[in-house]
Amino acid sequence: MSQVDLHIHTTASDGKFSPLEIVCKAREAGLTYISICDHDSIEGVRPAREAASHYPGLTVISGVEINTDIAAGELHILGYLFDLSSDELKTTLEGLRNSRIERAKKMIRKLRKLGIDIDFERVQELAGTGSIGRPHIAQAMLEKGYINSFKDAFLRYISRGCPAYVERDKITPAEATRLILRADGLPVMAHPLTFENPENLICECKAAGLVGLEVYYNSYTPEQIRDLLRIASKYGLISTGGSDFHGLDSNNELPLGAVDVPLEAAVNLIALAHHEG
Repeated sequence: MSQVDLHIHTTASDGKFSPLEIVCKAREAGLTYISICDHDSIEGVRPAREAASHYPGLTVISGVEINTDIAAGELHILGYLFDLSSDELKTTLEGLRNSRIERAKKMIRKLRKLGIDIDFERVQELAGTGSIGRPHIAQAMLEKGYINSFKDAFLRYISRGCPAYVERDKITPAEATRLILRADGLPVMAHPLTFENPENLICECKAAGLVGLEVYYNSYTPEQIRDLLRIASKYGLISTGGSDFHGLDSNNELPLGAVDVPLEAAVNLIALAHHEG
């Protein structure tokens, strides 16, 4: 098991566990550095830091995962070590979260036309105080027996190109990158192998100020990791990594800290923040 997991979700977006529960699980897993990277939300960072203050040796790095749109699909940009009090960041993220509510309502209407009757109120309950995401819709579908797994919901209904998919309000990767930079943070491209031959995308984001690449990820082979390390080196990017843990589907999801992320990934990230500062 790794000592580092820099990509974790909580109930502040579409994760199953609260920031406090994540910190406890991280402690049990022997992690030294973790980062809460909720979708379009930084609400889980402070509670996680407060919880971690009782565990010497465990550091919570501030994080966020911003969903952006490109022609080929959806590209995610991670932000680390930003100013939590940035008004621009908070306002932009609030707008993105609000757009998720309208999107969820539209998806539910599309699902009803397909004979799948779930209630928005239940989706909202599942999201709690966090931002609504497609996993909450999948969970509501699962509860009513319309699907057999979370994966089934995405493959058949709610992924891009599927009959109940709805676009969100758009922000580009470059806009997300610059937003994080203006909040004194470090922008990193999440799971870059979502797309084939991602080097052009990486090059474009580097021009906007990208500083890192998520090289170590939950399904990447040693060969893929070597290729990403080569690309990161070529463009002068640091390498990060994490499990992308949500805790929603134990059959198809790796546990917290299960991705072998080198300790230097966290050390280099913190060092770069100090250098930039």
